[in-house]
Amino acid sequence: MELYNLKHPSQKVSFKEAVQLGLGKDRGLFFPSQIPVLDDIEGLLALPFVERSKKVLGAWLASELGQDAVDELVERAFNFDLPLVAVDEQRACLELFHGPTLAFKDFGARFMAQCVNAFVGDTRLTILTATSGDTGAAVADAFYGLEKVNVVVLYPKGKISELQEKMFTTLGKNIHTVAVSSDFDACQDLVKRAFDDPEVRDGLSLNSANSINISRLLAQICYYFEAVAQSKQRHEADPVISVPSGNFGNLTAGLFAKAMGLPVKRFIAATNANDTVPRYLDNGQWQPNPTQATMSNAMDVSEPSNWPRVEAICEKLGWPLSSLVGIRLSEEQTSQALAELHAQGYVSEPHAAIAAKALSLTLVPDEVGIFLGTAHPAKFKDVVDRELTLNLPLPPELEAVASKPILSAELAADFAALKVHLFKILA
Repeated sequence: MELYNLKHPSQKVSFKEAVQLGLGKDRGLFFPSQIPVLDDIEGLLALPFVERSKKVLGAWLASELGQDAVDELVERAFNFDLPLVAVDEQRACLELFHGPTLAFKDFGARFMAQCVNAFVGDTRLTILTATSGDTGAAVADAFYGLEKVNVVVLYPKGKISELQEKMFTTLGKNIHTVAVSSDFDACQDLVKRAFDDPEVRDGLSLNSANSINISRLLAQICYYFEAVAQSKQRHEADPVISVPSGNFGNLTAGLFAKAMGLPVKRFIAATNANDTVPRYLDNGQWQPNPTQATMSNAMDVSEPSNWPRVEAICEKLGWPLSSLVGIRLSEEQTSQALAELHAQGYVSEPHAAIAAKALSLTLVPDEVGIFLGTAHPAKFKDVVDRELTLNLPLPPELEAVASKPILSAELAADFAALKVHLFKILA
């Protein structure tokens, strides 16, 4: 598999190199030179999830890694359910929160961890990543205890839910966490600056586990095939898929799936008040505003890193950007969306509720739609309990960490301070 740097197309790398580097020169994103197109989509959709995923990822990776190696990576990474649950006659939720950290990030993080562990050799690697909520837990769980990998997770202090925080800040061992006194965009900028600093990048053998890493995106393609496979068992129509969007890795994976031949009628990019993309799709002006804190905190991103890949896919396939639908919901609308789902007998959380409402705003009578359930409602217990007047029970995964002490360091959004801290804990 060959990939190139979107900022410097002359920089070409293999999949293995892209996984290990994370970012290219000048923070450029790696993008595949070719997107494989699959034959016999109907036959693929009839397969079980893991068997189908081997073929989907094999189309990208078998030429470089060998199909047997791909099969082994998939079997180790994907070992939990992803049901499509009907909410009403037109809408269903693909529940992606049945993995070990109760969030969709488990798919990409576990696959990436298996890849890194297979490729690392004798080098001691440092995974440096930023999280707006669920990435931190998924990455920490996926890499926890791996002898040759240290993980450092930056997150915005006080701007993720307490239970989200407890999922990745209570582990210790090779997992190091830093609460940054700012927002997610500042955390993401610190990560990018670390990669731009040769002393840090080379001295600590940096890699990133954000959705900028191509291994995570490829893994996420697989659940779009599962969504359509389950939908086709109930409806003949190609589904509309609504994606709760923050850093836009999730939508990027969906577009890759469609480019491979998956029958999706259209995609909806659903955001909260941090609506850079919906405004851009509406007026053609890329104008990020200061990031606003919302109850859907994992989507509190004003400068989504993966957007250049979205544009690259559309350009490569000749799809106009107008084929994407951007929908923004306010806090009041998010609250209403949660209540509407609850009234239909489905308890959700703010991110999925935004996607569900965006779907209902755009579906016409003869269409069917899928919205992605990206996290277990209990990960946002405070919000869900408040908005729906409930007292959600904690699943075992959250109960186990609820009373544990947080082990995070606290830093200002200052790169010099972060650099000193990284060498102190890792060198």
